[in-house]
Amino acid sequence: MKRETIDLPVRRLGLADPGDAALIRRVPIEAPVSIEVGGIGYAVMMATPSDLEDYALGFALGEGLVDTADQIRRVDAHAVEGGWALRIWLAPERNALALERVRTRVSESSCGLCGIENIEQVLRPLPPVTACIATDRGAIAAAISALADHQPLGRATGAVHAAAFCSPAGAILFAREDVGRHNALDKLIGALARAGMTPATGFILLSARCSYELVEKTVRTGCPMLVTISAPTSLAAERAVQAGLTLVTLARADSALVISDPHGMIA
Repeated sequence: MKRETIDLPVRRLGLADPGDAALIRRVPIEAPVSIEVGGIGYAVMMATPSDLEDYALGFALGEGLVDTADQIRRVDAHAVEGGWALRIWLAPERNALALERVRTRVSESSCGLCGIENIEQVLRPLPPVTACIATDRGAIAAAISALADHQPLGRATGAVHAAAFCSPAGAILFAREDVGRHNALDKLIGALARAGMTPATGFILLSARCSYELVEKTVRTGCPMLVTISAPTSLAAERAVQAGLTLVTLARADSALVISDPHGMIA
């Protein structure tokens, strides 16, 4: 496993509670990760340098560079001066698409807009969510209650996001962490693909604000339900409704907000 944290000397400053002190605070590593596709530079993302192979696969799926895991021939992750290099090698028939995406890239960011040229592309129709699972509010509560047990980096630092894949009954089957919420979800999607697990069989739980990019990534996996700890944006709610995604937000121990439940999955 790649190194995820460093110990940082800090000084506690007493405000409401008195008492200054010299402390050591564990913080998550945030490092530039250069992503190359077919030997050509594609993006530089800020991420936690762990589970990079999962990240590569989830990123490629999320960007539409591949449709399935077997279209990636190889992933190489290497430490380089100042960060990490993540090299993705695609099947020959997918290389042309990757090259075209490189040519049309107009921005570099971790917000999910990489390579998108205009508003029409941002709002292009999503594939409809057709999967349905038998779940209920008890499953959501169980997953929320168990999430902390799957966040070792979060417990150590208090500064990273988690993405978890849950069974319909609320058991957490996979979890990934990263300083970026989009990166955490990409890692989770990649982990599921590498394990041969279909996202349509459960739901995704995120310890993050529900932005539209997270809705879109979830929809493109075919997962029928997304649960987030924080509130949604207007576009996230709109896109979830349009795609037929069950979206539950502000999910806490005592309550949650159901934004969309087109299949009536939540009793």
